Amino acid sequence: MLDLQYIYDNIDAVAKNCENRGVQVDLGQLKTLRDERNRLITETDAARHASKDLSSKIPKADAITKATLVEEGRKLRETIAVLEEKQREIEAALKEIQSAIPNMTHPDAPVGRLESESVAVRTWGEPPKFDFPPLDHVALCEKHQLYDLEAGARVAGHGFYFLKNEGVLLELALIQYAVQIVRKHGFTLHSTPDVARQDVLEGTGYQPRGNETQIYSIKDTDLCLVATAEITLGGTQKDQILNIEQLPLKYAGISHCFRTEAGAHGKATRGIYRVHQFTKVELFAFTAPDVAVSDAMHQEIVAIEEEIFQGLGIPYRVLDICTGDLGGPAYRKYDLEAWMPGRNEWGEITSASNCTDFQARRLGTRCKSADKKGTQFVHTLNGTAVAITRALIAVLENYQQADGSIVIPEVLRPWVGQDKIG
Repeated sequence: MLDLQYIYDNIDAVAKNCENRGVQVDLGQLKTLRDERNRLITETDAARHASKDLSSKIPKADAITKATLVEEGRKLRETIAVLEEKQREIEAALKEIQSAIPNMTHPDAPVGRLESESVAVRTWGEPPKFDFPPLDHVALCEKHQLYDLEAGARVAGHGFYFLKNEGVLLELALIQYAVQIVRKHGFTLHSTPDVARQDVLEGTGYQPRGNETQIYSIKDTDLCLVATAEITLGGTQKDQILNIEQLPLKYAGISHCFRTEAGAHGKATRGIYRVHQFTKVELFAFTAPDVAVSDAMHQEIVAIEEEIFQGLGIPYRVLDICTGDLGGPAYRKYDLEAWMPGRNEWGEITSASNCTDFQARRLGTRCKSADKKGTQFVHTLNGTAVAITRALIAVLENYQQADGSIVIPEVLRPWVGQDKIG
C-alpha cells in the first residue's frame, strides 16, 4: 500500500491517479480519519502521562488523599481504555481505505480505462499464413487426444481438464525449457507451496475473501490456494530485513495456479484458454528501493519473457498496459500477447509488473544499508516465464500443418522425444 503520510501530503496526485485507474476511494474520509487518529493519539498520550504522574503521588499521600488519587487513577484507566478502543476502530477504518488505494503509476504508462487503450510498443515475428483453414486448439487437442475436458468436468467440474499423451510431454517440456533460460539469467529455482496464508495474499495485493475475489479459500482455515507463485515467492521475505548488498534477489517459482475465474464467459472459456487450474513458471525479484533500479529489473524480466517466446518461434506483441487495467499493486505493467490462429487474434501469454514498494510495505519487507539510518521498503517485481495452458495453445495453433499434424518447436524436442504430433 501507499505510505499514509505520502497520501496525506500528495492528496491531489493520489486522487488523480485513482481517477485514471478507475478506482473510487473516499480520500476525504481518509483525511478525516487520519486527523481523528492523530487527535486520539495525543489525547491518549496525555491521559497516560497524567496516570503515570498520579501513580507517583500515591505512595507519598495520606490515607484520605490516597483514596481520592486511587479513584482518579481508576477513572483515568477507564478513559485510556475507551480512547484506545476508539483508536483501534479508527485504525481499522483507516487501513480499509488505505488498502483500497492503488499504487502510483509510472508517468509514461498510457492513461485509459479500457483494455483496448493499452499501447503496443513492439511486435516480433509474423503470424503464419496457412493455405488451409486453421483449426483452433480445441479441435487440435481432440484430434490428437491431447486433453480430456469431459473427464476433468466429471472429476472436478467445468474449467478443469486432464492433459494426455503428448499434451503431458509438452507441459513438462515447456517447464524444462523455461527453467533452463531463467536459471541462465541468475534466477534461483523454487518449487513453491500451492497454498498461502491470507495475510500473505493480502500483502501481495490479492483479495482472498469477499464477493469480488478470484481466489479459492480453504474453509475453516486462514489458507487459500494460490493464483500465482508471485504470492508465495513474495511471501518468502515477509517481515524480513535484508542487507542492501544482498539485492537484487531473483527467484523463479514452479507452481500450480488456481483461479475461480468468476464472471468469465464467451470464447475465452473455450478449451483451456481460461481455466481454474494451470501450471506456471513465475519470476519474482526484490530490488533496492530505487525506481531506476526496479525499472531496469522490469526491462530484464520482459526481455527474458521475449527470449522464451522467440526461442519457441511464436509471434507476439508487447503491450504497455493502460492505467485502468494495471491492477492495484502495479506501477507499470507489460503484457506479451501471442498470435493465436484459432482465435484469429492476439491472446495474453505473459505479464510483467513493477510494484515498487507497494507490496513490500504490506509484507513488511525492508532493507538496510551502512550509509543510511533506519530501513527502507524494497521494490518487488513479478513476471510470467511461461503459463503452460496459454503457451500450449500458441504452440499447437501456430505449428499446425495442412495434414492435421503439429510440428514440435525444435527447442522442446529434447524433452518431448519427437518432432511431430500425428
